[in-house]
Amino acid sequence: MALFYHDPDLRQFENQISNVFANFFPDLNTTKRGGSVRSGTRSSNNGTSWTPALDVYETDKEFVVNAELAGVPKENVNVDVRDNILHISGETKQDQKYKEGNTHIQERRYGSYSRTISLPSNIKSDEIVAKFDHGLLEVKVPKSDSDTPKKITVQ
Repeated sequence: MALFYHDPDLRQFENQISNVFANFFPDLNTTKRGGSVRSGTRSSNNGTSWTPALDVYETDKEFVVNAELAGVPKENVNVDVRDNILHISGETKQDQKYKEGNTHIQERRYGSYSRTISLPSNIKSDEIVAKFDHGLLEVKVPKSDSDTPKKITVQ
């Protein structure tokens, strides 16, 4: 009994076409956008990168960025802000047990990941808070009072 239909020639052709499109149109690559990998394809730890899915919304008091990082250990999550640009990055490694046997389906993502989000100028960068819970990173970016004029001393 077969676990799934396998046509090696068709799979090879599909991979070649996918590589052509990925090289010329990186934004169309599903592993870059949604982070998912199709059944039967393999992702490796040697230089492969992926892009976590994001939700970004705004309230009266803050901007909130949620990044989907299922399966990523907290210690592999880096968050920093520089010049009003929020950087989320890190790396996941493939479990060694998969290298010992024959993998039939591999859909989980491995390798380095990165997202960069431009923030507006009216933020309090020193009050940003990041929490990681059940594979979801939540970054809260408080807004500053943009209506308050900033006094500039003329020298």
